[in-house]
Formats: sequence, structure tokens, C-alpha cells
Amino acid sequence: MNDSVDSIKLSLIIPVYNRPDEVNELLESLVLQTNKNFEVVIVEDGSAITSESIVKSYVEKLSISYYFKTNSGPGQSRNYGSDKASGNYLVFLDSDCILPEHYVETVLDALTTQYVDAYGGPDRAHESFSVFQKAINYSMTSFFTTGGIRGGGEKADKFFPRSFNMGYSKQVYEVTQGFGKMRFGEDIDMSIRIIKNNFTTKLLKEAYVYHKRRSTSKSFFKQVFNSGMARINLQKKHPNSLKIVHTFPTLFVFGVLTLLLLSVGVSSYFLAFLIFHMLLLFVDSTVKNSNIVIGAVSVYTSYLQLFSYGVGFIYGVYKVMLLNKENSSAFTKNFYK
Repeated sequence: MNDSVDSIKLSLIIPVYNRPDEVNELLESLVLQTNKNFEVVIVEDGSAITSESIVKSYVEKLSISYYFKTNSGPGQSRNYGSDKASGNYLVFLDSDCILPEHYVETVLDALTTQYVDAYGGPDRAHESFSVFQKAINYSMTSFFTTGGIRGGGEKADKFFPRSFNMGYSKQVYEVTQGFGKMRFGEDIDMSIRIIKNNFTTKLLKEAYVYHKRRSTSKSFFKQVFNSGMARINLQKKHPNSLKIVHTFPTLFVFGVLTLLLLSVGVSSYFLAFLIFHMLLLFVDSTVKNSNIVIGAVSVYTSYLQLFSYGVGFIYGVYKVMLLNKENSSAFTKNFYK
């Protein structure tokens, strides 16, 4: 569809809420890009602590624009940025991401070699991240947790991009009208509608970003809990979108509780199953991160993640399926926290 990189102009759209320091780190990484064929659109989503002064310090280094709007959540802010963008290919990034120097070049090369209407990229942990952040990154990407559920694998034309690192053409935006008004899970909803409209999607494995994610147990719990709930909202909006794999964290919760009850009422030997699983997580994370401390913390973050998602899923079934609440969600006051 496109014969040269020059025919594709990327617009990097970044919704922001009270995170000027993170915006600064992200913009620093954009200055270092090996390919400069992109613009940056910052959308301040009603922040009390704005990033306007940070953005102004980059006007001579980047093709960048800044907009302030009333708070409506990241999905609608991405649409706002899409309307303001001048590029013909829209790329969405979370403000807590840092890009490797080759990111833009990788995306443009991939789209030029084999054009797709929409793409998504994976996430990694940067060497500067804290131990807890690296442990969370492991938990969010590991095969032994919910890495597969999050779309870490590739299924030809059935890949579902996630909004922390996602791009699609202006044509896709015009046809789908962009992100819906779901409070959580809006990126999966968008991906489903992209595929339903017969647009092509692909995982660009080398177009990865360094994703900081949440830095406390409480904020991480809220994020993953809402992701579990979002799956039920998505099933109600898109029947048959719920797959058996999405129930695994819930089954894990029931499995752990059952083993604990059996260990108390029947035999302590049942704890061996939990200990084996914890050792598996510990060894796998330690090897992948080359750090025994990260390996140990990863056991905690992995169980926190699995329980948060599983309990959120159960709560979603109760609120949405049993009580018939529309687009139900918890922890709605702070989308980005």
C-alpha cells in the first residue's frame, strides 16, 4: 500500500494526567529517535499538575503540540488528539513509557515492508526501573501469569493491540470513530472493532517500549482489578469475545483457596503445589532478570496480579451479568493511577 517511508507520517498521541515528570522522560526518548518523521500530540486530560511547561521546553527539539481539555479519561483524550493530528498514521502511547532510539524507525520500516492497518508492540523493563517495577513487568508479560491473555502472542491477522503501544491509520479512525466510552478495556474494545471492520492487525515484536506501569501494590491492584472487570463488560458489548483463557486467573484464585483449605483440613502436603508454583515463578524471573531480588519480588507481584484480575473478573460477573449493570467498573476516579 505504501512504497516509501516518506509516504507515512506518524502522529504520536499521548494522553496525560498529572504526570509531568513522566512526560519529560518520554519526550527525552523521542528527541533521541533515529528517524524524525513524526509529530507529537500531548493531550492534557484535565490535570491539576500540568505538563505544559515541560512541553514548551521541547518545542525547538520536536514537532510537538499541546492541548488542555476537561477530564474524560484516556480513551476520549486519544480521540481528541486524533482530531488534532496531522499525520496519516496515529500512534498511541501511555505517558509512563520510554521509547528505545529505534522505535519510530522500526515502525516505519515495518509498515513500509508489509503495511497493516493497525499494529501493537510489546513492553519491556528499562534498566533504570526500580526492583518493584521490574517485578511488575515480569508479572504482566510472563507466560506463567497473564502474559498470554494480554496479547503477547501473535495470531496472524487476529492480534489485539493494547493502547500503551498501539497504532492505526487515519482511515481506521474515520471508520471506527476511535476509542469508545468504556472506562476500562477501551483498547480491547477498539481492537475488536478494528478486526470486525476487516482491517489488518499485527504484532510488531521489535517495536517495544519500556513501560513503567504502577509503582505501588495498591495502584497495581486497582489497575489489574479493573482489567478483570473489563473482560465482562467486553463480553456484554461483544458477545463471544470472552475465551476460556480469560477465566484462568479466576480458576487460579479458587485453586489457591482450595489448596489452602485442604492443607489445613486434610494435609499440609497440599501446600507443596503452591510452593512449587512459587519456585517456578522465582526461578523464571531470576533467570530472565539476572537478579535474585527481582525474582523474589516477582513471586509477590505475580500472585497480586493473578488475584487482582481474578477477583475483578468475579466482581464483574456479579455486577454486570447478575445485576445487569451497564459498563460497570470500580476505582473510576483516577484512570491513570
